[in-house]
Parts: sequence; C-alpha cells; structure tokens
Amino acid sequence: MREVRVRFAPSPTGALHIGGVRTALYNYLLARKHNGTMILRIEDTDQSRYVPGAEEYIIKSLEWAGIQIDEGVGKGGSHAPYRQSERKEIYKQYAQKLVDEGNAYYAFDTEAELELMRERLKAQGDPNQQYSSNSRLQMKNSLTLSEAETQQKLNAGEPHVIRFKVPVNQEIYLTDLIRGEVVVNSSQVDDKVLMKSDGMPTYHLANVVDDYLMKISHVIRGEEWLPSAPLHVLLYQSLGWQNEMPQFAHLPLLLKPDGNGKLSKRDADKMGFPIFPLNWKDPATNELAVGYKEVGYLPEALINFLAFLGWNPGTEKEIFSLQELIDEFTIERIGKAGAKFDIHKAQWYNQHYLRSKNNSELASYLLEDLKKENIFCSQEKAEKIAHCLRERVSFPQELRLQSNFFFFAPTQFDEQVILKKWNADAAKLLLAYSTEIKAAKNLNAELAKIILDNTASQLGLKAGQILQVLRMILTGQGSGPDLMLSIEILGSEETTKRINYALQTITIK
Repeated sequence: MREVRVRFAPSPTGALHIGGVRTALYNYLLARKHNGTMILRIEDTDQSRYVPGAEEYIIKSLEWAGIQIDEGVGKGGSHAPYRQSERKEIYKQYAQKLVDEGNAYYAFDTEAELELMRERLKAQGDPNQQYSSNSRLQMKNSLTLSEAETQQKLNAGEPHVIRFKVPVNQEIYLTDLIRGEVVVNSSQVDDKVLMKSDGMPTYHLANVVDDYLMKISHVIRGEEWLPSAPLHVLLYQSLGWQNEMPQFAHLPLLLKPDGNGKLSKRDADKMGFPIFPLNWKDPATNELAVGYKEVGYLPEALINFLAFLGWNPGTEKEIFSLQELIDEFTIERIGKAGAKFDIHKAQWYNQHYLRSKNNSELASYLLEDLKKENIFCSQEKAEKIAHCLRERVSFPQELRLQSNFFFFAPTQFDEQVILKKWNADAAKLLLAYSTEIKAAKNLNAELAKIILDNTASQLGLKAGQILQVLRMILTGQGSGPDLMLSIEILGSEETTKRINYALQTITIK
C-alpha cells in the first residue's frame, strides 16, 4: 500500500468552522491508523480574504482538539514552505508548463468583456454562461490572438490570467472512496483560472501541485469540493501525474439539527450553540463568537461526537477514545448522506466524559473557577463537592454554579415550602437535630442520617417531615444533590449555624 500522507489545508479567512475540525479529524484518524503523516498546509492564495490571527487560531484549535500535526505550518518538514503564499514561484513553473504544452492559455479579457460574454450566452439560451470551450474562441486570449500579439501584451504588462484549456467532449472518470464512480463530461467543466492577474494561483492549481509535490495519498475534504474534482483530475492528467493522483473522499455535509439544509453560523447562533472550537473575536467587527472549549465542552467529547457525524463503526458502540477511533476508522464506513448536527448528542457525550473523570480531576475545574472569585477551598473539600455533584453536571462550570451553597449560606427561603412544611413539629425536630449534629464527632453522611432518624424517633416524629425544609434552609434549593452528603461537606458547625439562623428567622404560621 502507498504510504499514507494526508493534509488538512484550511484557508486563513476567519475562525475554523466545526466542519473543518471534522475534516481534520478524519484525515488524522486515517494517518494514525496506517502509521502515516498528517500535514497542515495553509491555503492563503486569496490574499483579499486573509484575516489576521486566523492561522494561529487554526493551529490552537487543532492542538486543543488533540489532532496532532506531523509536518507543515508550525512544525516544518522536507516539503516546506507550507503556506501557499510562499510557493508562488513553484506554481508559476507548472502554470507555464501547462501553457507551453497547450493545456492552458493566457486570457486578457476585462471584467466588462466577461460580462458581455455572459449576456451573449444567456441571450443564446446557453445554460452554462461560463468561459469554456463554447465561448473561449470568441474571447481575447492566446487561442484567438497571434503569438506575436500575445507576446506583445505580455511584454507590455497587460493584466491577464492563465486559464486551463478543458478538453472538448471528454468523459472524466473519478473513483470517490465514499461516493463510488463519478463520471462527468468535460462540457460541464469551464476553463477555470489557474493563475490570477496578481500572480497568485487559484485553489485549483495550487492544491493539485502541492498534493503532488507533498506526495499526498488521500484527499479527504468537504462535499462542496466534489464539483471541482473533475477539473483536478484533468490537471493531474495534463501534468502527467495521473499515476500519482491521490485517492479522493468527499465528506457529507453537516446539516441543521432538523436535517433541513447545511449548518451555518447563523443557524448555530439562532439555536444557541457554538460553531467554532475556540472563542473567536472578529478583528473587523470585534464581535465575539463563543467556542466549544469556553462553553465547557471537553475535547475528547467533541472529537467523539464529530467522529460520528458521517462515520459509524457498524456496531451499537458510541463511546470511543481517540485511540479506539483510530483503530476502528475506515473511509468505507463514511456515509454519503448529510449528517444532522444534534447538539443534544454533543451534550450527552460531554456529560459522559465529564462524569468519567475522577474526583481529583473534577475538583481541579471547581478550584480553578473558585480561584477566579478569590474563594478559598481545600483540595479535600473540592473533591468531596465533586463527588457530591458529579451525577448532576454536564459541563465543568456547572460544578461552581451548583456548589454555591457550600460557600454561601442562603438568606432567603421558599415561601411555598415554608407554608407547606414549616410548623411547630418541624421546628422542634430541627432544633433537636442541630443540637445532636453540633455534638457529633467525625460527622459524615451516614452518621448525619442516623442522627436524623434517631432524633425524629425520640420525638415521635418522622424524619421525612423535615427533609424538604432541611434541604431548603441548608442549600436554599428545593432539590439538589444528596442531602446527607451535603451535610458532611458543610460540617457540623456550619450545618448547626444554618439551622439556627432559619429557626430565628422563619416565623411559624
């Protein structure tokens, strides 16, 4: 088998879309499965769309997600440089080769002339109003100009582009690893620009040249590039590289949660979930888009979720570590149909991975958030709180939100609970319970429960009579984590203090 070399080749035109992370992931899984190489290439040939900070953002996003780069921008390698803007001379060489061998040509048409062409084709009823074999011989290019006229324009520095000369009426065959055999007639392919008037290549030339020179074995990219694939096949053939052409796999679209159309940033914003892996501040507008990391998603959860957006292992198993994904991954198990972006499933994955962490790891999240508020908490207490709350959280920051009562005593109480549950018997039992709790040594959840049951029995009452009101005065909430475990964490002194405060504050009605 050919050495597996894959590339993730984003453009630095803004934040990395979550669909781009999935594309990078599938490339990475294939490379790791076959002990291959994962390359990061930055496709920045369209300088007009370049956004400062985007390249660094892409690198940080991949690092956070755990997608390791072996070669490329930020890592170096034997095929440097890995930014296309730094490879202009390489592309010029191959563009010139195509021109010299009759597979490409110079075009000197102005924007006005191109618009006239489109209007003429439209008037003629041509459904494809493009620069192609149907129109190129009516345009101002080196196919219609004499060699001397062409050279004169080039010498004069007249603005021009280099266009690919698509063969007339040729069947183009492509075997896609996901979609099978694809056949397109060349009449459906227009004479794309290969080199722009500013001397920069277009995506079509640059990515073909780079994939060949960097010995890319598989091109795994989004479905939106499938219409361009026939042109790329023709380029490989025209450059004499058809035997080294990589295998193509065009990934299914990411769809809105209801499956109705492609997922966009606007859709994600409207439905209240992120579309980018990390926070992104648009340098042009200063608008902040919150990322998955900052919302509280764990990278391993997001990766597991993304892996299943198009791929499945063929079994009922849903939880996969990164290594398990590597072991199981095959392109053949990627489907053709678009994948619904179910954010509730992403939350389910996050909940699973968060709850699978040990108390020490969970405590680290809590301690980090408490530190920001200058609230001291010992490691031991933080671990107990983590244990108490672990089954109630889906995101790390919820540990802090749900643990507030461990650090601050409630000062207001639910009127409905008071009306229903607060009476002379409840007050008598609470007073007796606080006295017993205060005297208890080495208080823990089990002992707190025993004391409550014994105290209630001695008074001829039932412990259940005060459970809801006890929770309310200790936590300020009508429901929550295990009450006895909460008492253990609060400790006998704080528990007694809160009960006594309620007894002094709440009037029996």
